[in-house]
Amino acid sequence: MTVRVLLADDQPLVRAALQMVIADAPDLDLAGEAGTGADAVRMAEEAGPDVVVMDIRMPGMDGIEATRLITEGCGAQVLVLTTFDDDEYVHGALRAGASGFLVKDMALDDILAAIRVVAAGEALIAPRVTRRLIEEFAGRPAPGPRPRQATGLTEREAEVLTLVGRGLSNAEIAAELFISAATVKTYVTRLLAKLGARDRVRLVIIAYETGLVSPTG
Repeated sequence: MTVRVLLADDQPLVRAALQMVIADAPDLDLAGEAGTGADAVRMAEEAGPDVVVMDIRMPGMDGIEATRLITEGCGAQVLVLTTFDDDEYVHGALRAGASGFLVKDMALDDILAAIRVVAAGEALIAPRVTRRLIEEFAGRPAPGPRPRQATGLTEREAEVLTLVGRGLSNAEIAAELFISAATVKTYVTRLLAKLGARDRVRLVIIAYETGLVSPTG
């Protein structure tokens, strides 16, 4: 299956670099390029990409609002591009429905791997970036309604949710609990349904906000 990717960044050099590596990847296809948030929303609706690689800081509509409109409208997965250290808007992107984060100094091959992970229905929970972001995010007051509490879970489901919240992959969770990776995937699917979570990032947030995982521990 070919993954269709839309690039949204106001820096032509960033788009050009990603375009070149996507062109060399047999399982990826460039669905289009956008230099503004508004163009990204329009092109996502028209082209129907599987994944949108979204910059945060763009002229006019920023990446947060564009992410919200795309995830609510056409259902594409969104990977946020961030400089991480100085980009406070990334926490808003989580609320807007982003499925993961990339940093612009990552190796291009790592960015392609991240696109594939998100396209496969996983969220990018990279220890270097996302875990710290979510820890910071989870310690802040959440605007609007809080997610439903983690009630009605079995003991094993709560264990899996805790490990997801700590940023472990399915393989790592399987090793920790001495079960198969396929069984872990089944538990994650159940958690998504029970907690009304869109993806793995939302499960991580719920694990923090319900106290299963501490931002400091």
